[in-house]
Amino acid sequence: MDRVRAQARLYRIIAFLLSLGLSGIASSLFIQFAATNGLDALDFVRLVLIAISTLWLAWGASQSVVGLLYRPQVHDARQAAERVRGRTAILVPIYNEDPVETFSRVLAMDRSIAREGMSGLFDFAILSDTRDPQTARQEEIWFDRLLEESGGKGRMFYRRRAENTGKKAGNVEDFITRSGGAYEFSLILDADSLMEGKTIVEMARRMEAEPRLGLLQTLPQIINAHSLFGRAVQFSASFFSPVFARGIALLAGHEGPFWGHNAMIRTQAFASSCGLPVLSGKPPFGGHVLSHDYVEAALLARNGWIVRLDTDLTGSFEEGPDNLVEFAKRDRRWCQGNLQHIKLLGAPRLSGWSRFVFVQGILSYLSSPIWAAFLILSLLAPYFTPAPDYFPEPYQLFPVFPDDQTSKAITLLVGIFGLLILPKLLILAQAISTGRVARHGGAGRATVSVLVEIVLSSIIAPVMLLFQTRSVFQVLTGADGGWPATRRGTQALPLSDAWMASRTMVLIGVTMLAGAAYFTPAILVWLVPVAGPMVVAPLLIWISSKPFESSIFLAPQECDRSPIVAERDAIVSSWSGGRSEPDPVGRAMREGAPTHA
Repeated sequence: MDRVRAQARLYRIIAFLLSLGLSGIASSLFIQFAATNGLDALDFVRLVLIAISTLWLAWGASQSVVGLLYRPQVHDARQAAERVRGRTAILVPIYNEDPVETFSRVLAMDRSIAREGMSGLFDFAILSDTRDPQTARQEEIWFDRLLEESGGKGRMFYRRRAENTGKKAGNVEDFITRSGGAYEFSLILDADSLMEGKTIVEMARRMEAEPRLGLLQTLPQIINAHSLFGRAVQFSASFFSPVFARGIALLAGHEGPFWGHNAMIRTQAFASSCGLPVLSGKPPFGGHVLSHDYVEAALLARNGWIVRLDTDLTGSFEEGPDNLVEFAKRDRRWCQGNLQHIKLLGAPRLSGWSRFVFVQGILSYLSSPIWAAFLILSLLAPYFTPAPDYFPEPYQLFPVFPDDQTSKAITLLVGIFGLLILPKLLILAQAISTGRVARHGGAGRATVSVLVEIVLSSIIAPVMLLFQTRSVFQVLTGADGGWPATRRGTQALPLSDAWMASRTMVLIGVTMLAGAAYFTPAILVWLVPVAGPMVVAPLLIWISSKPFESSIFLAPQECDRSPIVAERDAIVSSWSGGRSEPDPVGRAMREGAPTHA
């Protein structure tokens, strides 16, 4: 454990110094450029903004560099041969979800665990917070079908809470409080989670092998994306995210992340450590903690439990939004939850790393309005800059021309863009050298995919900047976003919906371009890459939501589908033909979830 802490400390120092150095270089370039016509208060405000923004970008780049240095942890071969002894509850919290989609995943995982010969040690608990009565009725119907096809009597349970206090965190807490004592471990999933049985069993083995391990997080891979936007995100998750995740794992050491799903907890450790506070005041800053996962990871670490991200655990999957509007809706909830962490920065006995993780989460959203503020002030700067004085001395015969520092501005711009794309290019180079590109269609296809992803993400970035800036503004002005249900699957948006979601962006983009063209034409060319995507935001959202079939953005699951994914698809196909009414046995099972004092 001391070795892991020392290693994490070393990599943190390297990442911090690299980030500070890059931010310092960017700040130096900016101040040299701004000083051309003399410095004023506005320049120093912009200096602070550019320093914070580049520090944030540099930190993300540093994580990828650290991830490239990662060497997989070697697990004891004897451990893999041991049979799991402790019982595990697999928790499936649902909230107004399609029960066919959700319960088919449960059946697929149950069958996969059975093939590992471990059915008797793994129970499923479907924890419903559904508010819609018709959806709840369908959940009952399809739970009966699930019981019938799985033979799950005594190991599959369903309950629906009368009140969804505390949202998902409260849902899990309710189960832990009522029934957690019957299980040594609990695997927390989302409604769209899907995991191979061998992965689930291996997680339980690792939990048993390390008694201090309080939480074990996997890296879920996105599957079943169909749109241009969805497939780009799916490709990024499979190609780039593993390297960034390895960087996170190395930096965090035994104080790793919890992403709220596809993670196994030691039930007793979670129950004794992770009681969440109700924050003082009204939402959005007060009330129940929305981004509960990072808080729970911090509380486990505070009590001495290991929280670990094992990036070598494969067979862990999830689904994601297939269009920008649904992505932004989910991101709005995360924004509110992360900004709530401002109230937790001073919580007692948290480790320095846990507090820093909270700061990271806060900055991940504040960085957008910070960039927006920098752009706005840069547009206004020419009006506050005094005209150059070519004859600063009395009776001076020859004029003194200011130094041309345009090269500094260009270098700064290239450097900022480099912080965004260089990590991706380094990951591509490593993937080619190690042969990992074979899982993405080969070196040529993977290279094209990376380049197209860079272009697409660069075009979409200004749109996401405005979405996030709006979210931060709403939270800061007291608007509670709540916990909207997630719409999954293919969501090709009508152009009218895309227009309604982004019409304000069009107005902002047109205003920026028109103002620059009229007042400061010299900066117009620099502004087009930012304001241009805002002007065409409805078209970007609409086009990127359409089904996209192409040989680029190839993810491993499209080349070689995991057995659990194939089985789940087959179950959905077989269930698509009809519905049946719940039987008395099924109703009794719903009411008979295990309890343990």
